[in-house]
Amino acid sequence: MARPMYLEGEYAKLNPTWHAEDSPWKAGHIMRLMTRNELAPRTIGEIGCGAGEVLKQLHDRTDESVRLVGYDISPQAHQLSLPRATSRLRFVLKDFLEERNVEFDVILLIDLIEHLEDYFTFLRHVKARSRYTILHIPLDVSVLATARGSFFTTLRKEAGHLHYFSKETALATLRDVDYEIVDYFYTGSAVDLPSTSFKGRLAKLPRKVLFALDQDAAARWLGGFSLMVLAR
Repeated sequence: MARPMYLEGEYAKLNPTWHAEDSPWKAGHIMRLMTRNELAPRTIGEIGCGAGEVLKQLHDRTDESVRLVGYDISPQAHQLSLPRATSRLRFVLKDFLEERNVEFDVILLIDLIEHLEDYFTFLRHVKARSRYTILHIPLDVSVLATARGSFFTTLRKEAGHLHYFSKETALATLRDVDYEIVDYFYTGSAVDLPSTSFKGRLAKLPRKVLFALDQDAAARWLGGFSLMVLAR
């Protein structure tokens, strides 16, 4: 079920760039995951592609024979994506689950499932449409986040997150819908990308230090990390 905030422009007002500025960083991690698992897809689809910049970055980093398609339900996101289209990169304003007889070598679900009301049913449908699925899942659950009483309600209102994951629950979710976990690693937006708040800048150094010592502990205690997963 499509949520009104994506159809009627509320999300676009809160996030006018659709986080396109983070897309080179995300695409770099996607390429890293594909390279170390020797994936050379000829077709790549992204569901919930937003402004389309992740796909545009992949378009510019892959062979000219690769075809890419991005799907989004938001008219505002779709308008942002259209200038990025090329002869081998196109964007579709449509719920991907309404497509028939469309499959890809790789489907991307980048920062998506936390927004979906019924992500279990969604993941089961997507699994049948591709050989591999690459997911980027924010790990919102941490000791620091839980200690901040307004963290989850703010995240729900401004970022549209309905579900909150740890590494363990993210991987368990994929296994629950019969995915095989091929590979995964942490990504750290809170340490790699510019901080937008004083608290974020203050926490950057402790996150970096603890992550260098114990990645699981850094994600569990301080947060600010996501999980990049390759599944099939």
